[in-house]
Amino acid sequence: MVLLSFDIEEFDMPFEYGKDISFEDQIAISRAGTIAILDILDKYKVKATFFCTVTFAENIPDLIKRITETGHELASHGYYHSDFKPEHLLQSKLKLEELSGKEITGYRMARMMPVDEKEIEKAGYAYNTSINPTYLPGRYNNFNISRTHFVKDNVLQIPASVSPLVRFPLFWLSFHNLPLSIYKTLASWTYKKDKYLNIYFHPWEFTDLNDFERFGFPGYVRKNTGAKMIARMESLISWMKAKNYPFGTFQEFIRSIPETAN
Repeated sequence: MVLLSFDIEEFDMPFEYGKDISFEDQIAISRAGTIAILDILDKYKVKATFFCTVTFAENIPDLIKRITETGHELASHGYYHSDFKPEHLLQSKLKLEELSGKEITGYRMARMMPVDEKEIEKAGYAYNTSINPTYLPGRYNNFNISRTHFVKDNVLQIPASVSPLVRFPLFWLSFHNLPLSIYKTLASWTYKKDKYLNIYFHPWEFTDLNDFERFGFPGYVRKNTGAKMIARMESLISWMKAKNYPFGTFQEFIRSIPETAN
């Protein structure tokens, strides 16, 4: 199964590069990207999971409705994208359930940062997908963590997909910078080995980020964004469908795992 997911959030990333961006622009840019994503998923009849912050959800009620009514899964990405307290785990779950009318069973920490699994369990989540089991200087050093799903503190942990052996990450940044043929080769290798793929993206990637003065992003972040990203995502999904890779939500995936099916 292919677990395609999107971390939909207020677009605060320019702050990391010393740029100011208004809250209205943060919401507008992520909103435009989320609509582009939903249009692609509708076009190819693919189901995905949307990890959403409460802050963003409160500002896009029509898109939350569209996400849930078209069969996608809504999960928690925290209360805010740039602020975290342990109490936000339960608070975000309850608020997203209130806003969507759906049960929220999954969590992904903003920027894939570490989160206490015991706190995840206490907040009532069934699964956590906040681990990138690779090494990226200054960000992750997770070679000691399983590449594939495992249970810790009664919570199913579903790490982001990395390739076998060398643990090359298949996340959004590699999708932008690798030739698409090489990304597909790595994805195929990983899928055949693990029997699933867990790959994630963000709505702002589907908007044009080339304005360096406005956003401050280096070339490896803004490469292949906007219309190019839409085309690359359509190519990836078409290729996966041609190979008969089934797509599903995290909740569907969990039901398919023998040890969790009961």
